[in-house]
Amino acid sequence: MKSIVIIVPYFGQWPEWIDLYIESCKHNPTIDWLLFSDCSPPKNTAKNVKITYISFQDYKRNISDSLGINFSKASPYKLCDIKPALGFIHQDEIKHYDYYGFGDIDVIYGDIRSFYNEKVLTHNLISTHWDRISGHLALFKNTKKNRIAFKLIKNWQQLMADTKHHGIDESKFSKIYLRHKKYSRWLRKCYSLFNAYNRNCYFKEQYSTILSPISWINGSEEHPTVWYWKNGKLTNNIDGDREFLYLHFMNLKSASWLHKKYGNKAAWETLKKINHVPFNKITNNWIISKEGFIPI
Repeated sequence: MKSIVIIVPYFGQWPEWIDLYIESCKHNPTIDWLLFSDCSPPKNTAKNVKITYISFQDYKRNISDSLGINFSKASPYKLCDIKPALGFIHQDEIKHYDYYGFGDIDVIYGDIRSFYNEKVLTHNLISTHWDRISGHLALFKNTKKNRIAFKLIKNWQQLMADTKHHGIDESKFSKIYLRHKKYSRWLRKCYSLFNAYNRNCYFKEQYSTILSPISWINGSEEHPTVWYWKNGKLTNNIDGDREFLYLHFMNLKSASWLHKKYGNKAAWETLKKINHVPFNKITNNWIISKEGFIPI
């Protein structure tokens, strides 16, 4: 079985759902997560979720030293722009893994291995969107070529050192692995003959991000509003027994990227409390909806 590690730097304060996030990681025991944080230890723990406690200033210093840029004035949100370089920055910590990746913590995982089996884990890059690298979860074969791919981004030093967020992890990094996405498949295949980064990539829409502009699996404009996490399996109120790789609930907690047809305010922005699952119930089944996290 090919080994996988997901790198997640996170600084500030854990969100209310951190223990549920860890629980969903725990149900994927053959995959490791490396978290780097200055947050206090969460209540929930898992053998495959390894947290390195480090101050934000020290972590930024590590980034500056690794990349040869001045990252000292960056905010925690700016770390999104560093995602393409995480395999390079943490190459020593991930050297024994077959695949490394980056992700977010505003997600709840389903059964990852049921989607990313050994056949899928032959690809150079694995994305959960069909048209770009997915910033909330993307996997790369652990090769030097992939670890230094970010250096092909035009003006990457200036973009990463700039305190402004540029969305490098998806928009600019995607162009390294997916050029001319609007071309027909045969024409893109011809182009890949001259660009090794475009070969053997797995871009498949996993319908992970709800309340986004894309149509749902059934072609409807309506996305599922109730999700069920049961013993490590993730389903919803529309698609029956169909399982999902993970749920990215960014648009429930913030309206920054919420599609306008869903209004100007995210559902959780008006809630006084998001997580209603008692700590002693997180191993049971629960619901994720506009009302937050609710025990079943």
